[in-house]
Amino acid sequence: MPTWQARLRRFGYAGRPRTGTRERLVPPFPKPDLRIGAAFGFSPLVSARLVRWSAWGAPLLVALVAGMLRFWQLGSPHAVIFDETYYAKDAWSLFQYGYEGSWPEKANDKILAPDQTIPLSPEGAYVVHPPAGKWIIGLGESLFGLEPFGWRFMTALLGTLSVLMLCRIGRRLFRSTTLGCLAGALMAVDGLHFVMSRTALLDLVLMFWVLAAFGCLLLDRDRTRARLADALPSEASADLPAGSLPATQANGHAGSASAVSGVPSAARSTVLGGVPSGVPSGPADGVPRGGADVRPDPETGARFSFGLRPWRLAAGLCLGLGFATKWNGLYILAAFGLLTVLWDMGARRTGGAPRPFVAMLRKDALPAFASTAVVAFGTYVASWTGWFATTGGYFRDWAEKDGAGGPWGWLPGPLRSLWHYEAEVYDFHVGLTSGHTYESNPWSWLILGRPVSYFYESPKAGRDGCPSSQTEGCAREVLALGTPLLWWAACFAVAYALYRWLLRRDWRAGAVLCGIAAGYLPWFMYQERTIFLFYAVVFVPFLCLALAMAAGALAGPPGVGERRRSAGIVGTGILVLLIVWNFVYFWPIYTGETIPMDAWRNRMWFETWI
Repeated sequence: MPTWQARLRRFGYAGRPRTGTRERLVPPFPKPDLRIGAAFGFSPLVSARLVRWSAWGAPLLVALVAGMLRFWQLGSPHAVIFDETYYAKDAWSLFQYGYEGSWPEKANDKILAPDQTIPLSPEGAYVVHPPAGKWIIGLGESLFGLEPFGWRFMTALLGTLSVLMLCRIGRRLFRSTTLGCLAGALMAVDGLHFVMSRTALLDLVLMFWVLAAFGCLLLDRDRTRARLADALPSEASADLPAGSLPATQANGHAGSASAVSGVPSAARSTVLGGVPSGVPSGPADGVPRGGADVRPDPETGARFSFGLRPWRLAAGLCLGLGFATKWNGLYILAAFGLLTVLWDMGARRTGGAPRPFVAMLRKDALPAFASTAVVAFGTYVASWTGWFATTGGYFRDWAEKDGAGGPWGWLPGPLRSLWHYEAEVYDFHVGLTSGHTYESNPWSWLILGRPVSYFYESPKAGRDGCPSSQTEGCAREVLALGTPLLWWAACFAVAYALYRWLLRRDWRAGAVLCGIAAGYLPWFMYQERTIFLFYAVVFVPFLCLALAMAAGALAGPPGVGERRRSAGIVGTGILVLLIVWNFVYFWPIYTGETIPMDAWRNRMWFETWI
């Protein structure tokens, strides 16, 4: 120890507790707190079981509440709102022909009429988004028909499942069921996520696949780092004669299946300390654990092969489905691909690799590219199966007609036709500069500068649910507006995450910021393009994770005094209650309820919201 630290010990100085290599690679879940169960009179055994079940029970409860909110009167308003006029009808067409057909003028009126007629023709229509998201919307229509509940069913289901996923992802990221469920609960009461879950647009579908990919990468991170920890030599082996093995390794610790599925004795007191005997203690967290602590080893850290990584393959599949829903998923694919190799580099550095970047390039970069980019692009092409399998899609026969010959003539005609189609769509997206009433610049998104009105009516007094006493009439609107207090608090949480990442090297903050940046920053490159605030729903889960992380910081680290802990929890509780109140207050303009004109004006806090 340096002299100055040794001298400070005389005055009570204590250095930071040493964190073992295994714990740095795979941080354990903290030991369950049985005091809550004891407060209700439960025995320690019952309390421990309740804590264990809460790992899934609490997220399921949060998701149940979110689902009840999202499915409540899902078919209202009984109208084709905003861009549902494109995606709901294209989704129906995909299930009829395998490609997007054509619709005549005033098709919406015929679809919504009491004696419904569906005026769909097989002539291929020019569409500017890939088909995966519309296939998903069409699943609901195939179950419930071409009507508002049918085309909104799948987005409501995915919105509910995304809340469940976020609870579990937050739990794994922060090693806390409470913080994970807090993140999920915040997203359950976010107005933008709520409205998008009740509208048949593609952005909520993209958000679902992005969040699923992030969760798969987290699972992959834990499992590969646990494998590396099991391959490293035990600390005890440093004091043994050459050629001998510690008892744990002699019993098959290194790389054995039993080591991966067991709970280490060193971590048992941390993860399951205080839990009575008889309580199941398997790896319910999904985090494989080895035996005793290990030490870094240059050879193992640099040359160890992580082997088959099914969760990263699953992440590539999810990223491909996101890219096949909307093209901005391509930026998220690039960001998450970079994130996973940086995690591999960090694991190798912790494992003792002298040059972790070089080791990552040699051992991990190519498999990561194949698992994410190659799988994602294969998934994207596969999403066009209906277009390939038929002949009526737009530009389907371009290669045989206008595109015959040329330097790429050796490629199959359908692939050349698809490439031409995609080039035309790219030109459309880049050149989309026509003005729109509700367009907004991404600089204003985080403060909710210009939300999008999906639906608006002004019922007269005594009609359509408007009381006859309302001389000014009433208003009925669906406004894609995030819960203001949540978003404004998230701005400070993002600043805190930047501090944790830049100055404290907190990988969790870096992961959250990566999700926000991947869904947000690319839009700044298209300042002239017509863009909307509801695109921000893609990174709403990561805003909620940032806010949950900041709430954990308010509560204080383990071992903090009761006064500090209580103050942090009370402060967080007050903020959460205010956010829930804010969501309830804006509920009428999230669901399209008929309210008096004065009540509607009171909810228009800024002129830009009108």
